[in-house]
Amino acid sequence: MKKLIQRLLVFIIGLPSAIFIVAGLPQKHHLTANIIVIVLSSLGAGEFAGMLRKEGYRISPGESVILGCLAPLGATLTVSFGVGGDLFFAAVPVLGIFWVLIRRAFAGEKTLMENSKYLTAGLSVLLYPGLLLSWLVMMGLLPGADRIMAVFLLMVIVNDSAAWAAGMLFGKGNRGIIPASPNKSAAGFIGGFAASVLVGAGAVIYFSPVFNSPALPSPWAGLILGFFTATAASLGDLAESAMKRGAGIKDSGSSIPGRGGVLDSIDSIALAAPVYYFCYRLLFM
Repeated sequence: MKKLIQRLLVFIIGLPSAIFIVAGLPQKHHLTANIIVIVLSSLGAGEFAGMLRKEGYRISPGESVILGCLAPLGATLTVSFGVGGDLFFAAVPVLGIFWVLIRRAFAGEKTLMENSKYLTAGLSVLLYPGLLLSWLVMMGLLPGADRIMAVFLLMVIVNDSAAWAAGMLFGKGNRGIIPASPNKSAAGFIGGFAASVLVGAGAVIYFSPVFNSPALPSPWAGLILGFFTATAASLGDLAESAMKRGAGIKDSGSSIPGRGGVLDSIDSIALAAPVYYFCYRLLFM
């Protein structure tokens, strides 16, 4: 019961706060939201590095935090400050790759296995969740970004919450369909997908100037956007569940009551951000 109450409180407080940040603070292409993405990416990368260390893939907490923030930092410098354009957005993560590679020349490990494990860990925390979350920052350059970003966050957060609620209410007897996450149910997946698709349809109705498709009837475009975003969000949650299961842990951390760690709360957002971004551009631009 305590965890249920904590989860409800996080949802009741978290969803309006997230929507306010992107819709009510649009200054400098959503600089406030971008800084939050940088911080969450750093913390999430630190938690991911902790999982990797359990399997012998050694990377220091400080190094993982720095590598984890590079991609969203590069995106923020491009989007909010106009530094360097798209080339700079790509260049900052490349600097991280250079660091991971060059550092091996000054390390004490002599075996290929030790070097390979460090490279794996370094590149992993650079890419996940940082590079994926950087596409949430890049949404700030789109016309009508406040509504686009708000719909994205609503779509993913409601997907997660509806999946949890549907699983609690109707999941008995249809769990275990995914080996990596045996507590997930078919009812939960259906509820999450339905919620995201409804948000996509609602976006077309309430934000028609921004969600007006030149290629398809806008209602269909909204449904497609919701479907693919829901697919990516669900897969992001399952992917992190598989990694936690492999590391022998239940949560990535304990910083968020009722949810676990930071990575537990941004796993769906991370994988869904680039999918939503590219689907929006294909369908509505």
